[in-house]
Amino acid sequence: MLDFSGAEHLYVYFRQHTLLCGTLLSLIVFAIAFRQHIIVYGRFAYACFFKPLNLGNSTEVRSLSGQQRALEGFYRTQASIYDVTRGTLLRGREDMLQLAAAQLQHRRLNGSAKPVWVDVGGGTGYNIEKMNSYVSVPEFFSHVYLVDLSPSLCEVARERFARLGWKNVHVICEDARTFSLDPEKHRVKADFISMSYSLSMIPDFYSVIDSLTDLLTPLGLIACVDFYVQAESSFSYRNFTGGHHSRHVNSLSRAFWRSWFKLDRVHLHESRRDYLEYRFGTILNANDRNYFLGGIPYYIWLGCQRAATYGTAGALAREAAEHIDALATESPYLSPILYSEKRSEAENAAASETRLQLRSKGFEAAILNLATNVPLPSFFYQNQRWRLYYDESLQKHTQFDNQYIYAFTWEDPAEDQRLLNIGQDDVVFAITSAGDNVLSYALHRPRSIHAVDLNPTQNHLLELKVAAFNALPYEDVWKMFGEGRHPQFRELLLSKLSPYLSSRAFQYWLDRTAAFTSRGGLYETGGSRIAVKSSKWLFRLLGLSGAVKQMCAATTLREQRAIWRTRLRPVVLSKYLSYLVISNQRFLWRALGVPKNQRDMISDDGIAASVSSGGTFSAKEAMWKYVVNTLDPVVENTLLKNSNYFYRVCLQGQYDKECCPAYLSKEAHKMLSQPGAFDGLRVHTDEFVEVLARIKPETVTVAVIMDHMDWFDPEGTSATEEIRAINKAMKVGGRVLLRSAGLKPWYIANFAAQGFRSKHVAARTAGKCIDRVNMYASTWICTKVSADPTAPTEAVNGSESGQSEVLEALEL
Repeated sequence: MLDFSGAEHLYVYFRQHTLLCGTLLSLIVFAIAFRQHIIVYGRFAYACFFKPLNLGNSTEVRSLSGQQRALEGFYRTQASIYDVTRGTLLRGREDMLQLAAAQLQHRRLNGSAKPVWVDVGGGTGYNIEKMNSYVSVPEFFSHVYLVDLSPSLCEVARERFARLGWKNVHVICEDARTFSLDPEKHRVKADFISMSYSLSMIPDFYSVIDSLTDLLTPLGLIACVDFYVQAESSFSYRNFTGGHHSRHVNSLSRAFWRSWFKLDRVHLHESRRDYLEYRFGTILNANDRNYFLGGIPYYIWLGCQRAATYGTAGALAREAAEHIDALATESPYLSPILYSEKRSEAENAAASETRLQLRSKGFEAAILNLATNVPLPSFFYQNQRWRLYYDESLQKHTQFDNQYIYAFTWEDPAEDQRLLNIGQDDVVFAITSAGDNVLSYALHRPRSIHAVDLNPTQNHLLELKVAAFNALPYEDVWKMFGEGRHPQFRELLLSKLSPYLSSRAFQYWLDRTAAFTSRGGLYETGGSRIAVKSSKWLFRLLGLSGAVKQMCAATTLREQRAIWRTRLRPVVLSKYLSYLVISNQRFLWRALGVPKNQRDMISDDGIAASVSSGGTFSAKEAMWKYVVNTLDPVVENTLLKNSNYFYRVCLQGQYDKECCPAYLSKEAHKMLSQPGAFDGLRVHTDEFVEVLARIKPETVTVAVIMDHMDWFDPEGTSATEEIRAINKAMKVGGRVLLRSAGLKPWYIANFAAQGFRSKHVAARTAGKCIDRVNMYASTWICTKVSADPTAPTEAVNGSESGQSEVLEALEL
C-alpha cells in the first residue's frame, strides 16, 4: 500500500509558498511603483507570507500563551505598519463605521444619553480614529473601549490616542470573552459594539458572540465587517439574514480563499457569520467583493438584540409582530392597554375575531421563527414599518432578474386626483410602479396607502424616495429625482438614507450607485432605459438632437408644433421604424412594459376600426396607428416646456423645476419631510389578490390599478378572482380607477358581474388627449354598489339607467 503522506506535505508546502510567492512578487511590483513604501510592504510581505506560522522567538512572545501568543507572533513585526498596509486589503471598514454612525445618530434623535462603544479586536485603533470622520468621538461617545489581545497592537493604539488627546478612549489588552464594563465607574452595558475583521481570527467565536449578547444594551447596536465564503444551499431557506443577494460564493472560490487565509489563522467558514446572525436580529446586511485583490468576499452587517423590535426595550416579539400585522391588514391592534381599557367587551370580541381571521404573511413568518427559536425576519428590525415582509426566494419575485422596469411612472396623478378627489378618510390601494403616483397621493394625506408591486425592485425605488424625504434637504432630493443624478449618492446612502431603508433595499442601491452617478442618470435605468436610450441614439444618428432641445424649450404650442411637424414627426412616426421596432413584442415588453395580451388588445381595436371603415389594417399597422394617436395629440396640445413632464423626462433625461411631478416641488418636500408623513404607508411585495385577501373587509375606499388588468388572459379566471378580491376589501361606494389600452376592455363586464357599476370617464379620440400621457385608449371608474355578486343586475348597476350606462360604455 502506497504512503502518500510525504507527497501531501510536499503539496501543502508548495501551495503555501509557490502561490504566496506569486502574490509576493505582485506586491514587490506594486512597491516599486511606490518606492517610498518598499520597506513597509517588504515587512508586510515577510510577516504575512514567509512567517505566517512562526510564533516568534522573542522573550516577550514566548512568555505569552495560547491565542495571544499566536497573535503577537504574527503582529509584532508589523504592528507599526499595520494601518499603512491594510487599507487595500480590509475593504468595507469605513462603510461599516459610516452605517453605524448613521444608525446611532438616528437613535440619538430621541434624546438618548451619550452611547458607550466597545470595539472588539480594535487593533491599532484605526477604526476609532476613522469614526471621528462621521461623528465626533470625544463628544458623541461617553466612553470608548478598544479591546484586543495583541500587546503590540494595543501599544500602537495607546500612542495614537495619546497623540489625539482623547480622554474618553480606553485601550484594554484582554480576551473579549472575559471583558466587562466596571459597574462602579460606567454603565455595565454597551450601546454599540463593533468588530472589524476580528471575528474571523477568533478561535472560540461561539463564546465571544455569546458574551456580546450579554454586553449589549436591549436597544443597542452591533456591527461587523469581515471576510466570508458561503454556499447558497446553507442559507437559502433562512428569512432572517437581511437578504441573499450576492451572498453565494462558488465552490472554487470557497476552497481557494479558505485555504489562502487559513495560512494566517484567518477562518472564512460561514459558521462565524451564521452564528452572529442567529444570536442577533439583522438590521442591515450587505455582501460585496474586494475586486482590487482578486474578488475576496466580505460582508457588512448591522444588528441588534432579538427582542429589540419596534423600538421598545424588552418588548415581546409577538407583540411587535401583532402591531406590524395590524398595519399590513388594516385591522385593529390589540395591545394589552388598548384591549383592557379602551374597548367594550363586544368591541374586543369583534376585534379579536378579525385578528384571528386576517394574518399577514409577515406575521405568519414571525410566529414560525419564534417557534423555531431563530430571530424574526429582518423587516421587523427596521426603524420604520413601511416595507412589509416578503419571501425573496419565490420565483414570482426572482423572475424580474433584480431589475425594475419603470424608473418613472406613466400615469397622470393630476387626472387621478380630479377623478377620485382623494382625502384624509381614504384608504388607497395602488400599484407601486416607480412610486411617483404613491408620493402624489400622499400629498392629499389619506389615512393609509397600500403600495403593491410583485417586482421587489420597484418597491426598492419607492423606499429610496421615501427615505430621501425623511433624511435629505430639498436640494439633495431634487438632484436625485429631479435631475436624476447626484455625485455624492453613495455617501448619502451610507450616512443619511440607510437608517430609513430595509436591508434588501439598501443592498440593492449599494450595488447600483451608478444609477445616480453615471452620465445617463436614474432615468436611463430600468427596462424603460432601452426605449429612452434608443430614442437618444436615433436622434444623434440623424442629427436631430438639437431639434429635440428646441422643442422642449419652445414657449408656445405653435413653435412646438412647427418643430414636431417638420423635423421630428417624419422620423418618430415613420411606419418603417414602427414596423421594425415598436411592433416587436420583445421590445414592447423589455423597453415599454407592454405584455402580449395588452398588445393584442391594441391590435384588435385597430383592426376592428379599420374594418368598420372599409380598411384592411394589419397588426403592425394597428400598432403604428396607436402610436400616432398617442404622440400627435400630446405634442399638438400640451407644452413640453412647462406642463408635460412625462415626455420631457424621456427626451431630456431629467425634469425641470417648472415642469416636474408635484412631489418634487419645494412645497411637497416641506409636507412630506414632516415627521409621521409616511406613517400610513404600507409597501407590499406580492400579487394584488394575495394582498387584498389579507386586508380587513370593506376598508379600502380607492383602488388605482393602472392598466394592470390588460395583462390578464381573457380566457383565464385571474381577472374575475382579482375583481372579487377587490370587492371584498372595498367599502360600498369605493371606487376603482383603471386605464386600458383598449377602448372596450373585455373585463369591464366582469366588474359588472362582481358588484360594480362601471363608468367610462374618458376615451381617446383622434387629435385629442385623454390626459398628459395619452398612452391609454380609455379610463374607467368602477364603483362598488354591492357586496353580493349574485344580486340582480339592477342592484349591481344601481338602476336600469345604471345598467344602460355600462352597456353604452361597452359599445363605445
